[in-house]
Amino acid sequence: MQEEAPYINTWCKTVERSLDWGESSSWNDHDFEKLGELIFQKTGTLLSITTLKRIWGRVKYNNSPTIATLNTMARFAGAEDWRIYKKNITAEKKICTPPVSQTGIKQKGYIIVAMGMALVVVVLGILAARNLAPPKVVKPNLNGPVKFSSRKVTDGLPNSVVFDYDASALNIDSVTLQQTWDPSRVERLATSGRQHTSIYYYPGYFTAKLIANGQVKKENSVFIKTRGWTGIIGRNNNPVYLDDKDIHRSGAMGLDSKTLALKLSSPVFNGQWLSFYNVREFGGLDGGDFTFETTLRNTSGMDESSCRKMILYILGKQNAIIIPLADKGCISDLNIYTSSDWISGKDHDLSAFGCDFSNFQKLKCEVRDMKLSVYLNSKLIFTKPITQTITQIAGICIAFEGSGEIKDVKLGNRDKVVLNDQFEK
Repeated sequence: MQEEAPYINTWCKTVERSLDWGESSSWNDHDFEKLGELIFQKTGTLLSITTLKRIWGRVKYNNSPTIATLNTMARFAGAEDWRIYKKNITAEKKICTPPVSQTGIKQKGYIIVAMGMALVVVVLGILAARNLAPPKVVKPNLNGPVKFSSRKVTDGLPNSVVFDYDASALNIDSVTLQQTWDPSRVERLATSGRQHTSIYYYPGYFTAKLIANGQVKKENSVFIKTRGWTGIIGRNNNPVYLDDKDIHRSGAMGLDSKTLALKLSSPVFNGQWLSFYNVREFGGLDGGDFTFETTLRNTSGMDESSCRKMILYILGKQNAIIIPLADKGCISDLNIYTSSDWISGKDHDLSAFGCDFSNFQKLKCEVRDMKLSVYLNSKLIFTKPITQTITQIAGICIAFEGSGEIKDVKLGNRDKVVLNDQFEK
């Protein structure tokens, strides 16, 4: 535990700065639950409230987190695994030392006070000798005007975004740019600067925030769209973008196992995700009143993908809905996000989300009257009230652990259909 402690502490401090939820000592169970949701969205692995509270020292636990937990923490921070995360942090010299005991603080305090007093005497002596006045202290002006805007440099992927900003009126040294909840996308900018650029590797609707002293001063939307359906093999910040010739569309849209194995240089797909994105404006379709339908299947063999999982993401401008499927024996690993609540297969029976991918599966989900309903092969398998919607729908993502294919996709409500793709024709 002692060996990992400085790196764990650094990770916690980075997450706290990115989330901007105030002091972690004041976080409640809901805050840790929400953090677990964010980690799941980024990594596909759900860390429990208890595990997160242990990491933050809120629950007494003398052992180090498991390597699986540490690797999940690393992926949330944008690294491939914990070993690489530690190497990166050491190279950047950003290790935060865990708090010392109160006795240590007192002992060091005496030394610091003594050194401080000696330094004051020396400085005053120099000022007196040179007849110089102390420099004038400039007070921060957190109510000063701030300018913040963004612009994409292309319509494709990856996509660089230029942020133009002016925070000089705040009279502080630096501000923080938080591009999403992702801690790897949080950067400190000098207020004397005027521009900053970043690369977005995946499509989606993001909200960039300019933060000063913990206050959000300006927000700006970054909408990375696709041109129709785009296939991506996820590899953190090194994704593989599929060419149209790689994707077959005769009978169904998808990628076969042979082609995927060539792309990955591996015949085993566990933990490797193939995603099909369609991200754009959908005519202002309200995420509180819609129906989505698709026919699909995971085409991997059992020797290629043990659980043959599939995840449907309905992306909104404020949130997302996440609906998973898997082989029947793997339903314990599934997690549903209703846009307001997480439902874990660890403490809920999600056996209805297990299916036989030797046949195509008809999946349907709809939100109506603040209630989410999910149907599989025309049978209602899940329904739950929601407390918030995803606002306007901004994208669809269908992801397969391994190879997969999609026959059709339909999205709309009782008044209009905004997407109706039939790939089997």
